[in-house]
Amino acid sequence: MTTSPALSPVAMAALSGTDTKALDPKAAMRLGKVKDTANDFEAMFLNTMFQQMFAHVGDGPFGGGPGAKIWQSFLTDEYSKSFAKKGGIGLAADIQRELLARQEIQ
Repeated sequence: MTTSPALSPVAMAALSGTDTKALDPKAAMRLGKVKDTANDFEAMFLNTMFQQMFAHVGDGPFGGGPGAKIWQSFLTDEYSKSFAKKGGIGLAADIQRELLARQEIQ
């Protein structure tokens, strides 16, 4: 079993949702990038899941044809972004915590 290293007070404040406006601008910008990266990764994961989910669906609302798969990929992309933006499946919080822990090690 592996354990994550103890996080700094700045990282703990970011993960707990404490107001980060009191942080210096560099730390706040770094925390914002970590959060964006974690959300983007979760959206990418959800996009892959949605693509697999729709892979065996019939014509559906797209009516088939050569452009149906393209529009279907746009739909899964928007679904994944929307889900991740609303909190997703909780993957982003774990990724954010791990990214912050890895930065603390360095």
